[in-house]
Amino acid sequence: MYNSTAMIETDYTRHVEPRLKEALADSPVVLIQGARQCGKTTLAQMVGRTAGYEYISFDDDGVRKSVEEDPVGFANALSERVILDEAQRVPWLFSSIKLMVDRNRAAGRFLLTGSVNVLQVRQIADSLAGRMEIIDLHPFSQCELAQTAPTFLDSLFAATFQARRGRPAREQIADRVVAGGYPAALQRSGKRRTAWYNGYIRALVQHDVPDVAAIRSPENLSRLLLMAATQTARLLSVNGLATSFQLSRTAVRDYLFLLEKMFLLERLPAWYSNRLQSLIKKPKLHVSDTGIACALMKLNGAALAYDGSMFGHMLESFVLQELRRQASGHEEPHTFYHYRDKGGAEVDIVIERGAMALAGVEVKASATLKKSDFRGLRKLRDATGERFAGGALLYNGERPLPFGDRLYAVPLQMLWEMPT
Repeated sequence: MYNSTAMIETDYTRHVEPRLKEALADSPVVLIQGARQCGKTTLAQMVGRTAGYEYISFDDDGVRKSVEEDPVGFANALSERVILDEAQRVPWLFSSIKLMVDRNRAAGRFLLTGSVNVLQVRQIADSLAGRMEIIDLHPFSQCELAQTAPTFLDSLFAATFQARRGRPAREQIADRVVAGGYPAALQRSGKRRTAWYNGYIRALVQHDVPDVAAIRSPENLSRLLLMAATQTARLLSVNGLATSFQLSRTAVRDYLFLLEKMFLLERLPAWYSNRLQSLIKKPKLHVSDTGIACALMKLNGAALAYDGSMFGHMLESFVLQELRRQASGHEEPHTFYHYRDKGGAEVDIVIERGAMALAGVEVKASATLKKSDFRGLRKLRDATGERFAGGALLYNGERPLPFGDRLYAVPLQMLWEMPT
């Protein structure tokens, strides 16, 4: 039985920690950005503890008002090294930080955290352009929870999967999907975890959204997130969402943009090549953590495992987020897409590593395999030639199996478990 509550420790290793330390060694400002409660503050304090960083949180109303009243004076009074937590709440401070950095570009001067994508906040992005390195932190990956090395991506791009035996029950996989990756949620189980996720969304809508955007009807944001959860891993249809909500397309786009800015949703762009005709170029919509989605839909592990269609789509989002989380600490950059053509061939996840190498991942919830399951991966392989490093069809099976040149069926649990 999968037991998430036994896996959380105070000092845990995150995939991005080595990258964070490298950035602090040569960049004057480093920002850890990611969703609320994903572990940014814990990571910043853990890394900054031995280096003597002062800690200041802008969730404190008094501190925030002090910055608003005198940002220059506040900045000048800061310690030599400082952690500024939830820095997006004081955008007027960033001009002062810019002036301080321009006077003294010492590495590791400012370690910031933020729960909003700063690349979508012009005032912040413009102030620190060329002075700040951004580290994206996600909720826990399954490898981080299991304290195993994230080897799947390297195996995929090498098209080599070691033998293993055994498979978890469908319900155990569903339990992982339902649990999600937020540290505080993983310390709870069952109804208590669902209550935490629902309270988390309410708190974001009531307290964080007003700092980011002026929304007349914040309840529409929660409703749209629930609708997006039911549509995860499907092609994005703004028209369909607008019709369901009886809102304009412009309003729905604005709400979606806000949910993306707060790391709750993401659009997975379509992969494109001039060598392939009749490609569908619409993005897919994915929830950024399946724990939130399942809580909003009132799904526990047993209910999700029973609903075959929903399980398949939720599992696809779960796999995408696991791969993103593992890639966040890799020395090579990884870019994620999906592939679909008008003839029905598709690959759930297309990954580009660096400038040239490309791989594909297809997700299947069942243990049965058919040759036709590899249709999209074969088409992608044949169209990209030597660029194609490998393709994996993840399934609930016992062992990796070859299915032609650079193609494998791979057990789902090999995403996070070491081969035996």
